[in-house]
Amino acid sequence: MFSSAVGRFRLLALAEAVSWAGLLIGMFFKYVVVGNEIGVKVFGPVHGAIFVGYVLVTLMLAHRWDRRTLVLGLVASIPPFGTVVFERWANKTGRLDEVEGQTAND
Repeated sequence: MFSSAVGRFRLLALAEAVSWAGLLIGMFFKYVVVGNEIGVKVFGPVHGAIFVGYVLVTLMLAHRWDRRTLVLGLVASIPPFGTVVFERWANKTGRLDEVEGQTAND
């Protein structure tokens, strides 16, 4: 899964959505339930790092996509769970298909 840009993209798309969920749960507990901000302190930096990774790996795939697809991929990182929706759409439409002769480090 880590051997190709597509594999890294799929992993980070899912991880970004999971970290969003953790951050949302942390914010719920901070602002609604108990006023404890441990969830935000934990998931905030985790989500931030995964977000940056997702953006970088999306940019690594820019050479395969047209401008519209690239912009959609980047915008998908903003709403919660948008990365998973985009990843499924990109996979379904063939935008994540492996290219013949592609190196494992691409």
